[in-house]
Amino acid sequence: MDASTSGDAPLSTDLTLDSTVALPLAFSSNGRTSGKPWKSQKSATVRSYLPDSLKSKFSERMEKTKKEMAIKKLQTELKDEKQAEVTRRREITLERKKAAEERRRAEEMKAKMGARKAARLRRKAGRTKKLNH
Repeated sequence: MDASTSGDAPLSTDLTLDSTVALPLAFSSNGRTSGKPWKSQKSATVRSYLPDSLKSKFSERMEKTKKEMAIKKLQTELKDEKQAEVTRRREITLERKKAAEERRRAEEMKAKMGARKAARLRRKAGRTKKLNH
């Protein structure tokens, strides 16, 4: 079977300098490849395990930190105001309880002193305990 009679294209054996095709270079820093096909091409490390805060710019992180600090300061102030109000109410209640206890104690002493004075007057009138009973 002849190559020209078959459906295949004829093989050309004469090569000229114009027909050579330049091979594209592989992407690398030096424009060359290793030559070891089992070695993978190295690239920049993808740090997907880093938190989003470290992936952002420093200025953005500082802005976020400032906002968080302002919010925290406001929360602290509100919490302190609330605690001061609770403490003030507690002090008022404690003062009222102390005043009520003092009034109760004064009335007891007044009643006791009234009983003592009445007993003294009875003794003065009868001069004996037997008459007072």
